[in-house]
Amino acid sequence: MKRMNRILTAAALIAGAVACSSPAKMAEMAENVKVTCDPEVLEVIAGEIDATVSVTYPADYFHPQAILEVTPVIVFEGGEAAMPVFTYQGEKVKDNYKVVSSDGQTVTEKIHFDYEEGMEASHLELRGVVKHKNKTWNLPVKKVADGCNTTYMLVEAGGNVPFKTDNYQEVIRETAEGQILYSIGSAEVAGKELSNESIKNFQAALDEISKNERKTLVGTEVVAYASPDGGKDLNAKLSDRRSESADKAFDKVVKGKNVADPSVRSVGQDWEGFQELVAKSDIQDKDLILRVLSMYSDPAVRESEIKNMSEVYTSLKSSVLPELRRARFIANVEYKNYTPEELLQLVDDNIRALDEESLLRAASLVDSPDKKLTLYKRAIVEYDSDRARFNTGVVLLQQGKLAEAKKAFAGVKEQDEALQNALGVIAMNEGRSDDAAKLFKKSGNETNQAVVDILGGNYAKAAQELAGEKGFNAALAQLLNDDPQKASAALTCDCPKANYLRAIIAARQGDAEGVAKYLEKAKKDSALAARAEKDVEFAQYR
Repeated sequence: MKRMNRILTAAALIAGAVACSSPAKMAEMAENVKVTCDPEVLEVIAGEIDATVSVTYPADYFHPQAILEVTPVIVFEGGEAAMPVFTYQGEKVKDNYKVVSSDGQTVTEKIHFDYEEGMEASHLELRGVVKHKNKTWNLPVKKVADGCNTTYMLVEAGGNVPFKTDNYQEVIRETAEGQILYSIGSAEVAGKELSNESIKNFQAALDEISKNERKTLVGTEVVAYASPDGGKDLNAKLSDRRSESADKAFDKVVKGKNVADPSVRSVGQDWEGFQELVAKSDIQDKDLILRVLSMYSDPAVRESEIKNMSEVYTSLKSSVLPELRRARFIANVEYKNYTPEELLQLVDDNIRALDEESLLRAASLVDSPDKKLTLYKRAIVEYDSDRARFNTGVVLLQQGKLAEAKKAFAGVKEQDEALQNALGVIAMNEGRSDDAAKLFKKSGNETNQAVVDILGGNYAKAAQELAGEKGFNAALAQLLNDDPQKASAALTCDCPKANYLRAIIAARQGDAEGVAKYLEKAKKDSALAARAEKDVEFAQYR
């Protein structure tokens, strides 16, 4: 037994002597060095590649007098990128590098690269050189990891800037009116009132409505009032009697016309009309009258306070109050506006017939960006349309004309949330992520902020911002946040890009059949087909 122990001890000493006999042996025994990388497949995050590499040198490997230079290199199609050298020294080297014990040691280093195009199909390797005195020995190259995952770069990063909407009305509600006046305290309709200028205009309007195929008479009204001088109850009764006499007068006014019976209403004291007429008048101390109306709601108090202003009240009796002893005849009309087809025809044949809202609506109907810009330009020139300025910026942004879009948005006057969002998209497309984030915060647009967060590697925040939403970016955010189920649920489109993402989801779930199925659909897009050939997501399925 003792003899056996002596033999084993001797063998170990011989092996150690062989291992440490010269630095050259470090190259010969390099296969005994173990290297691991976290992650095993490199990933690009916010344009950068970071990983942790651990190298385990076994006992009796590292020569005490040797210096080892290790260079991490990413090799990719069309080039390679190298990090600064990591330098290590044996225990007997009198220098300031990291010491590696001959008894064996694990050295851990952080590696970092800036992404370059082509690195999506690459690998990380370590290149080592042993130095001793004036001699050098190259170690065998060690492959460390495959790379690089660039799935986040699929994000739809153009940003979303909706057009400002028009206020175009497909049906416009209009009214035509005429009115008759009464003497103070009377409910009798004087004969001359049935032929006054207001009534003639009302009758002419009814005739025009009946002839205009775009107009439809949808109802008529008779509304009677009393002026707000005298008691409230007295005036209420007077207003009621006026509504009755006005109803009969209305029948005479519309005789021979195809007009249905009106709805009849009695208002009583016409304080609203009183306030409106005073505001439009040049009566002395009208501001004082209006202040009284705002201070008091009780009709009796109002009347008392106004009568106390004797000179003012005299003016009111002659210029305002007589106009409130009245009944209004009202025709309610619906005007059918231009149809989409008619708008498009007018764009070509008679663009001058279009007002601001019509121009904005027509611009939303045309497909050509140039035609949209022409319509917006006219709305700006003719109507100083701020919405047209904004929408001009949106069109230019969609065309990828960033500088021109920026100029267009700079001319927008209304500094609202929509503009902050648009400026945020400009900043995002210019690579000014911090400025974009501030602008999106002002605008409250979490959808665009999520794009900034995806590009910045803040996947958890992006997933939260897009939680419950549908669409490609919402799905991508969930996948990057390691939730493939939610990612799959967020995809609704059957387009190539959505199917490409479905293929990635299937790959991460180990679903080979799903990978094949969705990649076949995705490869209808030639760019995606080329990407799939190099995408590390599908490495094990090729």
